[in-house]
Amino acid sequence: MTERRRYSSVRGGEWTFAVLGLPLALLGGGYALAVLYAGALLSLTVLGLPFVAVALLGARGLGTLHRRLVGRLLDARVDAPARPPRPAGLVARGRAVLTDPVAWRTLLYLVLRLPLGVAGFASAVALPLGCGWLIGYPLWARLLQPGPMPFTWLDAGSTVLGLILLSAVPGAIRGLSGANRWLARLLLGPAGAQQRVRELETARATLLAENTDQLRRLERDLHDGTQARLVALAITLSLADDALAPVAGPDLGRLRTLVDRARGQTDDTIAELRRLTRGIHPAALDGGLGEALPGLTATSPVPVAVRLDLRERPDQVVERAVYFCAAELLTNVAKHSGAGSAELVADAGGGRVRLTVRDDGRGGAALGVGTGLAGLAERLAAVDGVLRIDSPPGGPTVITTELPTHI
Repeated sequence: MTERRRYSSVRGGEWTFAVLGLPLALLGGGYALAVLYAGALLSLTVLGLPFVAVALLGARGLGTLHRRLVGRLLDARVDAPARPPRPAGLVARGRAVLTDPVAWRTLLYLVLRLPLGVAGFASAVALPLGCGWLIGYPLWARLLQPGPMPFTWLDAGSTVLGLILLSAVPGAIRGLSGANRWLARLLLGPAGAQQRVRELETARATLLAENTDQLRRLERDLHDGTQARLVALAITLSLADDALAPVAGPDLGRLRTLVDRARGQTDDTIAELRRLTRGIHPAALDGGLGEALPGLTATSPVPVAVRLDLRERPDQVVERAVYFCAAELLTNVAKHSGAGSAELVADAGGGRVRLTVRDDGRGGAALGVGTGLAGLAERLAAVDGVLRIDSPPGGPTVITTELPTHI
């Protein structure tokens, strides 16, 4: 969980962004307003569309500058949008630029960034200076006016007002920094549809790589293990066939030995095939999650309480994803959490499947710390699922997965 900052705590990057952001806000806002004004004037001439196309490319460049500034000073990660398409032909390329939603959204950002930049500079510079003048008003008034001056309510009121306004400076800067982060994520990053397509492409690539590795591993195991066992079984049966028809009659002792060997080889081959196919579709899922999840928790070395409310049966691919998520999360509890007990809650209804695993361990679980949660999140994204982690240092840890019942 994100550590709460004190009200008076303002990061240096936020101060710097509020002060140095004004020139860029003026530049970007002036550029956007000039583009819109000149584009409207030139819209009825031959120069109108080419001017707007070039201006939109320039807006993209300014958007990149603002995105980097927000990321460096405000610690807000804003993913870069996709590059504009470059079809063949000057007319087609110009049409692609004019219909580029990223450029138009960036132009809107530059317009909206202008008042935010002015407000940020006022909060970081003008407001503290004004507060200093109000707080010191009794002194300035007596320095500027010769002769004695009585102390009035205006002197006390200006000092109190200055202190009140000065105490509001950190909150104003933090509030405007939050507004700038939100605006940058909304307008400078990829559109929602583009972001979703990118996530699905990443998840698809991950699944393809995993499936390819699984198929290669299965092929290697079948070739090196199961096939070798079948070849040995075939040799044993061939030797048994030879023992049935010798010149002096069947060798029953040798035949019994070979039959026993063949039976053992058959059992080993069947066990090997079951082991190989278990990872493709767990047999426990034949009866649904209601039977599979309790059986999974029963094998956990950490005691796990189970609560199920499965009013709907999900699609097989969703069931498989939930089952493997539960297996991965319970494995993490046993290996990494140091927990003494855990709880697994699963419910399916209203078109959604939710799986929650809680433990009373040491906490600190996060994506990318070696617990396999990053890969789990990518696999869930492929079936339109999400992974939420709440694991403060010291625990407890609550990890929730949510998927659609049908895809």
